[in-house]
Amino acid sequence: MKNNILKVFTGLAYSIIYFPILVIGLLSFNKSVKGYSFTGFTFNWYVEIFRDDRLLEAITNTLLIAFLSTIIATIIGTFTAIGINNLSKSSKFKMMIINNLPIINPDIVTGISLMLVLSLLPISFGMNTMLLAHIFFSIPFVILTVLPKLKRLDKNLYDAALDLGCTRLQAIYKVIIPAIKSSIIAGALIAFTMSIDDFVISYFTTGNGFQNVSLWIYSRLGRRSFNPAVYSYNTLIVFITITGLIVFNKVNNKRSLKEIK
Repeated sequence: MKNNILKVFTGLAYSIIYFPILVIGLLSFNKSVKGYSFTGFTFNWYVEIFRDDRLLEAITNTLLIAFLSTIIATIIGTFTAIGINNLSKSSKFKMMIINNLPIINPDIVTGISLMLVLSLLPISFGMNTMLLAHIFFSIPFVILTVLPKLKRLDKNLYDAALDLGCTRLQAIYKVIIPAIKSSIIAGALIAFTMSIDDFVISYFTTGNGFQNVSLWIYSRLGRRSFNPAVYSYNTLIVFITITGLIVFNKVNNKRSLKEIK
């Protein structure tokens, strides 16, 4: 009886999560512009992604910010996690509190805080400020993803690399980083997802007409300029994300099996 109840609640939870995604996927093939009713099946909205210059520009901006912030945040977050892992227990606890604050804070608090801090810098609001903001809120997620893998490593691995002739830097990028590669990739995927999905922080840190997709949608909601091609874009992002996760999990499982053997 308990198992059946748990299955029902699990099914309801997944239905609530995935139903909007399925609706967006259905609307991406709908001929109707308004989307109130399904009038026919079409691929036109997928082609329209490349015809609407403003939407294509917003998508380009989104992907550019996401890729750049992911690369930079992953590098900084990985080396920061390595540094935190080598601290004493009390210092590590303090650093983790500092690291978790941006994650716990509501997005609107983080967005306004970043806006105030970035306004003190000698740069105009636009792509640069949005990129800095995305790097800032992505780093803590990378650290949280990489640290558990570092804790499971042999504590003598770094010292052994030094004894075998590696410099301190060589021991990190030739021994430590390959050993935690799977967690680094996982952290990068989370950082990319957080960046490509963000609206609130982007809203407070953009300027000079620079828009990502979330800002483009917000500026056109309720207007006649809203393009249903955005449904197709979202469907493609979901499909690519799911495919990437499946491939990553399969590769990771194969590596785990090889290590066990």
